[in-house]
Amino acid sequence: MVTMTEETTGYGQYCPISRAVEVLGERWTVLIIRDLLLGNARFNELSRASPGLSRSLLSKRLRQLERAGIVDHVDDRYELTDAGRELEPLVFGIGQWGAKWAFGEPRPAELDPQILMWWIHQRLDFSMLPERRWVLAFLFSDARERFWIVRDAAGTSICMSEPDFATDATVSTDLTTMYRVWSCRESMSGALRSGRLQFEGDRRLVRNLPKVFELSPLPVPAVS
Repeated sequence: MVTMTEETTGYGQYCPISRAVEVLGERWTVLIIRDLLLGNARFNELSRASPGLSRSLLSKRLRQLERAGIVDHVDDRYELTDAGRELEPLVFGIGQWGAKWAFGEPRPAELDPQILMWWIHQRLDFSMLPERRWVLAFLFSDARERFWIVRDAAGTSICMSEPDFATDATVSTDLTTMYRVWSCRESMSGALRSGRLQFEGDRRLVRNLPKVFELSPLPVPAVS
């Protein structure tokens, strides 16, 4: 049974909704569960998925989720229990509601290239390409940072300095456009036609990039 954490103050109501909010209502808790559901299992992965969350508060929230019976800490991994996995329709249901009723244009403070790149690197499918190392560079016109995604036999990783491998293709755009495309608020084909999104490099990779990008697991209705 899921239990209240010792830090939580109850609502004084014998109601399953109030009990659930006592467990899940702390700041960042639902986003941590979101990231666990999306496959982030190690502490550093969870930290990188939410850079605005301090490592000390992340540790505290994970301990609370362990005590509540939602997360198990096994070796260096955090794994959802049966109770945690059953939160998937609830968490993504909140996302679907937000996409319909509370999701407008990205606010300036939300245009974080590191978060965006962390999300993107988890949703790339290179299976239609030959099995070899692929290096994809991202250049944002309105951000100082540069990013490279490396896909090889070990998996997919992000570099913030140029790797020792040749870049196969470059994605050039601005943060707002990439966020809109990522969330499916704008079609990739439309952004490409407008020139606000550009692919250059190896023809095989460039031709298949619209298929390589799996985009957000919570798409919103397109507005353009």
